[in-house]
Amino acid sequence: MLNVSIVLYCPDWKQVSDLTGILLQSRYVNLVYWIDNSPIAKEELPIGFDKVRYLYNNKNIGYGAAHNIAIRESIYDDIPYHLVINPDILVDVQALEALLVFINQNPDVGLVMPKVLYPNGKLQYLCKLLPTPLDVFGRRFLPKRWIDRRNAQYEMRSSGYDKIMNVPYLSGCFMLLRTKALQKARLFDERFFMYPEDIDLTRRIHRDYLTVYFPHVTIIHNHEHASYKSLKMLLVHIVNMCRYFNKWGWFVDKERDAINAIAIKAYL
Repeated sequence: MLNVSIVLYCPDWKQVSDLTGILLQSRYVNLVYWIDNSPIAKEELPIGFDKVRYLYNNKNIGYGAAHNIAIRESIYDDIPYHLVINPDILVDVQALEALLVFINQNPDVGLVMPKVLYPNGKLQYLCKLLPTPLDVFGRRFLPKRWIDRRNAQYEMRSSGYDKIMNVPYLSGCFMLLRTKALQKARLFDERFFMYPEDIDLTRRIHRDYLTVYFPHVTIIHNHEHASYKSLKMLLVHIVNMCRYFNKWGWFVDKERDAINAIAIKAYL
């Protein structure tokens, strides 16, 4: 049994409805939460979506804070698993249920993410080491030829992305979470409006559980790279990454060094 949360901001409602319709085909899905941070509320739900709970926040409270609303409901109702998913994901029922079987059969797994492709079939490198400031800001502002080798290591490219791995940082576009792991690690840190909330949550779960990349299941993510297209979103990204490094350490982060060393030795 699992609940699902989709955080929305001025979304493509057909895209949201199509994704929700697929999710609701699974017998394991209890509820799908639409958490709406948009300036204007949706007036009515599509017919046949009885298992959808629409929650309108009347303001943009941020990505992690919005998901936390639904995650708290999952914990309160003792739902064993919770799926955090972006509205621009394409997933089929078989893929979702294969991931559920895997996490259910492996109680030491607190978080699992499948292989993620672009719509053109190209692999998205979403398995990462815990970032240093150079990893985050270097890839944005330094010439590509200066940072290519370091970026390849940061994105764990030499692993081949063809085997199950215990990864320090998994993308927030699709996070299948064990609610007991969330109770122990706590929820998304609401100080982060968006961007580093998935890094922060993954590393906290990683302390006590495996945070797993599962390549035997594939999904499609129509990723927009908003901070590469909008100055406003770039500034949001910079501010929130600064908050992340203020929390965990900029240049001195012994936990980061230890966790990354283990991942490098195991997979790179």
